[in-house]
Amino acid sequence: MSIDSILVHGHKDPDKVYNAAVPPIYLTTTYRKEKFGGPQEFGYSRGGNPTRAYFEEFIAHLEGGKHGFAFSSGMAAGAAALSVLNAGEKVLVTRNVYGGTVSLLSSVFKNFGVVYELVDTSNLEELESKFDPATKAVFIETPSNPLLDIADIRAVSELARKHGAVTIADNTFLSPYFQKPLELGADIVVESATKFLSGHSDVIAGVAATNSDELAERIGAYQRSGGSIAQPFDVYLLIRGIKTLAVRAERQVENTLKVVSWLDGNPAADKIFYPGLSSHPGYEIHKKQAKSPGALVSFELNEEHYDIAAFFDALRLITHGASLGSVESLIQNPTTGSHARFTPEQREKAGIKDNLVRLSLGIEGADDILEDLKNAVSAAEK
Repeated sequence: MSIDSILVHGHKDPDKVYNAAVPPIYLTTTYRKEKFGGPQEFGYSRGGNPTRAYFEEFIAHLEGGKHGFAFSSGMAAGAAALSVLNAGEKVLVTRNVYGGTVSLLSSVFKNFGVVYELVDTSNLEELESKFDPATKAVFIETPSNPLLDIADIRAVSELARKHGAVTIADNTFLSPYFQKPLELGADIVVESATKFLSGHSDVIAGVAATNSDELAERIGAYQRSGGSIAQPFDVYLLIRGIKTLAVRAERQVENTLKVVSWLDGNPAADKIFYPGLSSHPGYEIHKKQAKSPGALVSFELNEEHYDIAAFFDALRLITHGASLGSVESLIQNPTTGSHARFTPEQREKAGIKDNLVRLSLGIEGADDILEDLKNAVSAAEK
């Protein structure tokens, strides 16, 4: 069955009791025991809930994995994946990864003795040079946030495996509709389900999946003990959003290609970051491992002739705000948004300039989006 149909109908019948087409929302926190000391599938909803269990199987199926997990946020999913590390171990991380991931490592995991290093994971030679006996994981984000660097998932996974390390892949920018890291060799895939999976800016959630029984046990233990679980109603919203993922994603990419075409050669854009451009250094690798270049584009606004604050303030249709992957187009300046907690030195090393603009295209009319961008550029001209 095609993924388009699976997204709509799910991986199995959602309700064996009344044959409901939509999975029931079980809001109960506890479950009555049938017999003292007897077996019980669900006992307390932090440990397991029928609504969440259905969704977690669904996510595993979509990602091409054996085990799926639903969390209260994308950050919680990332933390669960990183929890497979022990004190004294090191993780190599994509240099321009989402700022929240670096904050998590530098403010939380460092207290547990986990070390991280930001690396250009699109450069296999550089990546391999950073391995040492303490390195037990590689955390890649491809395309990366916000410069859309491309890491060769299969090659990175093979390299990590050679050094006895696991590969964690953040697939937020593409979703399993466009890319499946587990099928390319990654050990764990994580996503902020808030983004493309939900698609409507109305739920915060995260997911993770793996084919490894051992890693699943550790992630599951973190989920149960840490309690960062997705709530039943949030799961309902996610399932509802996923049903339209295929049509949303295709429309979003269609709009993105039109915007990229307008940006390409435009004097307002000094540099464009988009893996759908043949000039992108990761173009061939991305085309090999993903079905689409995606619905995000970043560009550097020409500082000499355009004022970035005026550009953002002039936007009327495109929402200036956090997040991405939603039905509405969202735009931000990473320096003051997603990577505000990066030090200036970290941003410089990652290649994130103050004039960088990250644009996530929605499903609005392409002409309306372009008109808004054109008006903002005109208003920003010095």
